[in-house]
Amino acid sequence: MSYLGQVELKSSEIRRIDVTGSTSATHTLTWTPASEQSLIITINGIKQQNNYSISGTTLTLDDALLSADEMEVIGILDIGEAVVPPDDSITNAMVKSDAAIAQSKLATLAIDTAELADDAVTAAKLANSINTEIAANTAKVTNATHTGDVTGATALTIAADAVDIAMLSATGTASATTFLRGDNAWAAAGGNNTPAFHANVSGYPSSWSAGTWTLVPFDVETFDTDSDFDLTADRFTPTTAGKYYVYGQVTGSANSGNLTQTGVRLEKNGVVQVKNQEEFRAGSLSADVEYKFVAAIIDMNGSSDYLECWGLVNAASGTYVLSGYTTNVFFGAFRLL
Repeated sequence: MSYLGQVELKSSEIRRIDVTGSTSATHTLTWTPASEQSLIITINGIKQQNNYSISGTTLTLDDALLSADEMEVIGILDIGEAVVPPDDSITNAMVKSDAAIAQSKLATLAIDTAELADDAVTAAKLANSINTEIAANTAKVTNATHTGDVTGATALTIAADAVDIAMLSATGTASATTFLRGDNAWAAAGGNNTPAFHANVSGYPSSWSAGTWTLVPFDVETFDTDSDFDLTADRFTPTTAGKYYVYGQVTGSANSGNLTQTGVRLEKNGVVQVKNQEEFRAGSLSADVEYKFVAAIIDMNGSSDYLECWGLVNAASGTYVLSGYTTNVFFGAFRLL
């Protein structure tokens, strides 16, 4: 235990007992001497030296006293001796009043908490830095009213409209065209069904091989949202992956003779996905016309996939052509999701 130093001796630091009528060599003191040298012992007025020993509070003489002997024992508490204050004995008035006891200094004093009276140390007795730190943490350990985005004096509540986009833990970039998915990722908003296109044949292309599937030569675009349809190659290559609703129509006619065959089919990467074909229909008029329409939902992986529309026209005699006009022969698609 650390000790409290002493500047001057006071009466409370001197102990004394008188012993009379004893015939014993051992005697119990009312204090614990620091050493044999801290005692002044006289028997019948004669100072004793080197003829006694101490152990704790027990004083042992080399020879027992006679019943007529009078012994006086005076003890002086040495400077530096550990002094243990009684419980609840240190009061506010005993603490240095200039608030100069810093926290680091208090830590070196081995004063048991039981030795401090309740409420004995006030803020005025502490260093200003300690008071500042306590004040800064008051709101964190009490039910003080909080202000700002989080409010409340007991249960804390997030204020209305306090959580904005910047506070969200999400990946990606928030914008007017994105939405927050269930996995906390910003993704492009759907619902506009793009990319999308619609192409037509405006004239009367002829010279088709009889009964041969031919890539339809489209020459007009009604719309093409992302410029994904190539009029030169007659091919739709969507830049966005997804499921697409794809449709096409071929209208065959015969300027003379009987129309015998009309068909339309959709191909993905050169592979037929869906086909609508009428085989060898018996025509009766040289101007007979036959419409064939087809549609399908096709899964596209983006720019690695492409779509084409193929047609078939045949007649028993005369010229077989695609019936023109933009409403008769067409090809289109739009993304579903």
